[in-house]
Amino acid sequence: MQPTFTSSRILLPVRPWFVVLSLLLALAANFLPTAHWPGMPDWLALVLCFWSIRESRRVGMGWAFVLGLAMDVADGAVLGQHGFAYILLAYTATSLSRRILWFPLAQQALQVLPLLLASQVIQALLRMATGGEFPGWGYFVGPLIATLLWIPATFLLLLPQYQPVDRDENRPL
Repeated sequence: MQPTFTSSRILLPVRPWFVVLSLLLALAANFLPTAHWPGMPDWLALVLCFWSIRESRRVGMGWAFVLGLAMDVADGAVLGQHGFAYILLAYTATSLSRRILWFPLAQQALQVLPLLLASQVIQALLRMATGGEFPGWGYFVGPLIATLLWIPATFLLLLPQYQPVDRDENRPL
């Protein structure tokens, strides 16, 4: 039997303001000039995928569409390019969320890799279909880097939900 590295700690419910803040910070990270460097991950796709898996009732295709349009306007891309890719990402992540959450974090990252890669491929195909040129193979390194960042991102985004380790004898939980 394989050892699993799961925590036995109980998570508090996620606060809606934290979800919105993390999505807006990821959007802001995509607005930085460094976001266009080869190998840079799509921060918004990573955080959107995370919340679509963890909190599918709060974050879904609506958020994906709005944030995708914001990315399209910021990048000067074809209107709907990011929106379409993010909608498909959110839909697929939500559909596979129960399956993905069964796995330990390293295997979750491997499950998320095809989702993030498909998002980049869809964006590149839409860009080329409207007359743009091929972005180069370095464009597809970003999902690989984002997959490596899945474990630290999970710990960082779940940090506010962890209950304190100190037990209070007057509280039943």
